[in-house]
Amino acid sequence: MKPEIQRVFSFYFFLKKKSSRSKMFFLLSAASILLALIIRFYRLAGQWTESGQIIFQNILMVFFLQFLIVILALFYGTSIVSEEVEGKTLPYLSSRPLSRASIIIGKYLSSLAVTSIILVSTLLISYFILNLDRDFQLQDIWTIVRYALVLLLGLAAYLSFFTFLSTWLVRPILLGLVFGFGWENVIQYFPGTTQKLSIVHYLKSLLPQYSSASGRLSFLFIRLEPTADWLAVLILALISVVFLALAALLFTFKEYIVQD
Repeated sequence: MKPEIQRVFSFYFFLKKKSSRSKMFFLLSAASILLALIIRFYRLAGQWTESGQIIFQNILMVFFLQFLIVILALFYGTSIVSEEVEGKTLPYLSSRPLSRASIIIGKYLSSLAVTSIILVSTLLISYFILNLDRDFQLQDIWTIVRYALVLLLGLAAYLSFFTFLSTWLVRPILLGLVFGFGWENVIQYFPGTTQKLSIVHYLKSLLPQYSSASGRLSFLFIRLEPTADWLAVLILALISVVFLALAALLFTFKEYIVQD
């Protein structure tokens, strides 16, 4: 990491880590832990017969994959530039001996680090609440590792796209909401190659046991025509790199108006 990027990353990482926004989103993500505890209680009472793996996969799809990573990326990504403009700190930040590209990349990486901590911590706790029993085996750890890696890839891709929106639009949150909770939720159920125009398609393609998904929420995999693992990873990585590069380029040359 370049010294300029590292300086920006370190400053904003500790700033974001202690912010009220991070505390609020950690509490929001903790809803998955509460849900896992409730389901575990019903399983112990014999009122829920499905395995912990299947139940967790359904929670992952609904809460983590289609809500939490999108909402985290949306609010952290779209605020990368707007918080500086609205806080009137952009002129001061731009006057520092830092390239504008380094500012965007450093703030992106700090946001990715903070949101990753929120995501992974609640993901692990939820998983072990549902699956840590007599049937648990060490090989099952690979399942949660794969879940975490898939979600982190998705978080990086969404965050990169929303960072680009932040450098491009005055009110990026509106388009971000339409994309994250409109387009992404609807297009994945279209047949054929149309569903491949969404980020969530490539995330679903990487999830283990998608073909055997069962239970009350198995409808989430209807119409999924998965992309090969290596190609899905490549496309998600390209989305992250390309949109971050576009954001850095746009922020370098665009003039932003800071109103008094």
